[in-house]
Amino acid sequence: MKAIVQDSYGPADVLAYGEVDRPEAGPGDVLVRVHAAGVDRGVWHLMAGLPYLVRIMGYGFRRPTQRVPGMDMAGTVEATSSGVTRFRPGDRVFGEISGAYAEYASAPATSLEAMPANLTFEQAAGLAISGRTALRAVREMGEVTAGQRVLVIGASGGVGSYAVQIAKSYGAEVTGVCSTSKVDLVRSIGADHVIDYTREDFTDGHHQYDVILDMGGNRPLRRLRRALAERGTLVIVGGESGGRWLGGIGRGVWASLLSPIVAQRLRMQLPEERPDDLRVLRELVEAGKVTPVIDRTFPLERAADAIQYLVSGKARGKVVLTMGGAAAPTRRPPAPGTSSGRPT
Repeated sequence: MKAIVQDSYGPADVLAYGEVDRPEAGPGDVLVRVHAAGVDRGVWHLMAGLPYLVRIMGYGFRRPTQRVPGMDMAGTVEATSSGVTRFRPGDRVFGEISGAYAEYASAPATSLEAMPANLTFEQAAGLAISGRTALRAVREMGEVTAGQRVLVIGASGGVGSYAVQIAKSYGAEVTGVCSTSKVDLVRSIGADHVIDYTREDFTDGHHQYDVILDMGGNRPLRRLRRALAERGTLVIVGGESGGRWLGGIGRGVWASLLSPIVAQRLRMQLPEERPDDLRVLRELVEAGKVTPVIDRTFPLERAADAIQYLVSGKARGKVVLTMGGAAAPTRRPPAPGTSSGRPT
């Protein structure tokens, strides 16, 4: 089968398009024919092997242990192993799966969920990882409730675009932070207010928020706390600064150490999978409260270009790989609460 393979860490040219053996469904697994796969920052980190912390965490010290990259996908069930009763061949599914940048991939049935009926494969391919991250930030870490003032930093990105919509579905008053060219997008997905960080310093203390969700920013903790209510909650989801060894984790560690001695709650979000996350996301999408924002699609063989486009900072929402050759033009989905149409 066709797949993207990687045998060493480095820039995007370490990725090659070639043939590999088709995987088989092991005990409790489902073999999926992949139709589309999501591109996110995690893929870049595992491709580059940076920060070095990812290598220490078990992804391979000198070279990646997983030759086929990719973790986020949507497709149809090709086969199931004995004991799997949730899915049957032909079912449309989405979820997290190791080796998603291939025509076929195998994953535990517990890592998959029935695809929302109102999404295309391209839309569903960008839902699991970024959507799950945003859901946890809003629901568990931020504990967002109706009427709260929520600030989403990085509101136009893959995780941020979901966080805006999910916080709105919880009844919050949401302010999104983004660059000038993305203001209209953030407004279109439901943000009550939008701040262009190139023109306004939202950490000047003039406005304070009950919850701040920092989706991969790099602002110092002391400045973020100025924008946080006296007993507010700051959730640091990620960061793209801090050097080659620890990356952006330093701010989160410092926040966790400082939190017990200040009135504000300062939290670092770590990856964690909850069994009901994908089901909750599917229900939010089918209810029209969340719609994946897809910026651009690339054919599988152009995975390197897709990753470079993502890390350039130009992407609005998600970038997706398709398995059917040349990518079709992607129509930006309507804002939450409007008709999203049926798959074509």
